Amino acid sequence: MQRKPSLSAVFLLIGLLLFQGLAPGLQAQTAPPTPQELDQLLAPVALYPDSLLAQITTACTNPQEILDVDQWLAQNQNLTVSQLTSAAQQQGFDPAFIALVSFPQVLEMMAENIDDYAAIGAAVSANQDEVSASIQRLRAQAYASGALRSNQQQQVEVQQYSGQPIYVIQPANPQVVYVPQYDPTVVYAGGAIGTVPLIAFGIGIGITALLVSQPWGWGGWGWNWGARRVYYNHGPWGGWNGGYRPSRPWYRPRPVIYRNRPGFGGNWGHRPPNYRPPTPINRPGYHRPGGRPPYTPPGNRPINRPNPNRPGNGQPSIQPVRPGTPGNRPPNRPVNGPGNNRPGNGGQPSIQPVRPGTPNNRPPNRPSGPRPTQQRPAATPNRPAPRPQNQQPRPQQRPQGGDGQRGPR
Repeated sequence: MQRKPSLSAVFLLIGLLLFQGLAPGLQAQTAPPTPQELDQLLAPVALYPDSLLAQITTACTNPQEILDVDQWLAQNQNLTVSQLTSAAQQQGFDPAFIALVSFPQVLEMMAENIDDYAAIGAAVSANQDEVSASIQRLRAQAYASGALRSNQQQQVEVQQYSGQPIYVIQPANPQVVYVPQYDPTVVYAGGAIGTVPLIAFGIGIGITALLVSQPWGWGGWGWNWGARRVYYNHGPWGGWNGGYRPSRPWYRPRPVIYRNRPGFGGNWGHRPPNYRPPTPINRPGYHRPGGRPPYTPPGNRPINRPNPNRPGNGQPSIQPVRPGTPGNRPPNRPVNGPGNNRPGNGGQPSIQPVRPGTPNNRPPNRPSGPRPTQQRPAATPNRPAPRPQNQQPRPQQRPQGGDGQRGPR
């Protein structure tokens, strides 16, 4: 007698079939990035000074803390650098974030592109050797293109290790740090144009004695390029043991879409549609208004972000005005007058221009719309002005003097 399969066995079989169908998708999301994909992730920060780059990459290992510190900075915008570092220690933040509160623009950039930096953090935790190799690979391309050079803001040294060039980037002035700003589609593609610098710099950030003397200070960070390891407090970094623990973790990593960024397939000349390089804002201080959180789960993300120049912010807050657009625009109305492009007013100026000599109501004989202009015959002397058609005529006195003109009948 043939036994029928039990109900539990049927459910188990169905579960195995579903798992096999979903397994490729799960593996695609959890698979480590390839060398080319890692280059795409690190391209926006690979040309940062070594110490700042060490702080960024180790901070990426806790993406939830990136969002928490970014929100905390938005609520403490009036504190000085010394006050921020002291308050960050009291909050129990990891040393990388205590150091990064001196660079609020960098933290804001990381929060705005949290999925990318979460992927960088996963790569750092998995294999620092591959991350180090990627950074040196990108620096070699930028040096070959002529973009990476020493200047007044940074010092670039080309050292040799085991017969291979190693590119080291340090501040030109040990007391001042400049954060570079560049477009990966330009600095890694090759072919520098004339003498135009391909890397710009924001306002310098002073390194105070407090930042240097503390274990998390600027002098304790760096990169051992020979061993391909990040070091913190003059020693190898091995993770944040017993550090910051978020009370309400809510960030969930999402897969990175590599085809929507430069360097896809090794082509640094590839510029995706609407691509804007993620760079920190070129002014000091924190500027996220209202303490609004920098990241919201999918489906609730606002269309217009606080800064219209950041990548992925949807449409710009300032809508362009197309000249010569037919419609209701009067011919003498200024197109680019003050206030015409002010956000939120529907493209209308806050103060409407007034044409000289124009009454409130359009005169009946003035053409409107596409109708051709009709010429009105010039009035002869002593002839009464034409009456409006919507009024009753009033009797007038017959002119005296026999000039041949007729009065009303």
